[in-house]
Amino acid sequence: FSEVSDVLLSGGAPMRRGPYISMITNRTMNLLIRAAMLFMVGVFLALVLNLLQVQRNVTLFPPDVISSIFSSAWWVPPCCGTAAAFIGLLYPCMDRRLGEPHKLKREWSNVMRCVAVFVGINHASAKVDFANNVQLSLTLAALSVGLWWTFDRSRSGFGLGVIIATLATLATQLLVYNGVFRYTSPDFLYIRSWLPCIFFAGVITVGNIGRQLALYEYKVSQEKTHQD
Repeated sequence: FSEVSDVLLSGGAPMRRGPYISMITNRTMNLLIRAAMLFMVGVFLALVLNLLQVQRNVTLFPPDVISSIFSSAWWVPPCCGTAAAFIGLLYPCMDRRLGEPHKLKREWSNVMRCVAVFVGINHASAKVDFANNVQLSLTLAALSVGLWWTFDRSRSGFGLGVIIATLATLATQLLVYNGVFRYTSPDFLYIRSWLPCIFFAGVITVGNIGRQLALYEYKVSQEKTHQD
């Protein structure tokens, strides 16, 4: 039907989509692909990291909501995946809007090291025993800022990390307040005081993944342009 309409509108000759429409279509498709990849990364990290918290009885879900082998509520991975897609697409967009180029060398090996450090920070929050929660929170805060300094160092990255971590902390407070799940030994209202540090490190990590995916897309488009 589309081909017939193109022929009628062009007076008998088939119409071809112009370069502008093709460019918009390619950008939309690339955006959807990046969003899907970031969603899967968020789901995977949520399953792995939440497993650590549940196994150490840091996070407790009601028995009736646990419905998977990963001992987590079904809604946790999709929510984390959606958040990862949003953050991963937002970071490169803010870089372009603010005109703030990434100062560090961008390579997938660097991104993988960032993911490994983030997993290590989460592991420390669940399995390393400290004298008190204040000492643990200060240690994780230093590690999270160190992760930003090592793998990001951009003002936009730090600002977005703080804002999103604050919003995520508030959302978690509301969930715990309404009895969706709970933390053992809460010391910051209804949650643990180190949770904002985990959120901040997670935002920086997913932001770096999003930047790397956007950079890869840019390199591929540049190569196609040179070939044309």
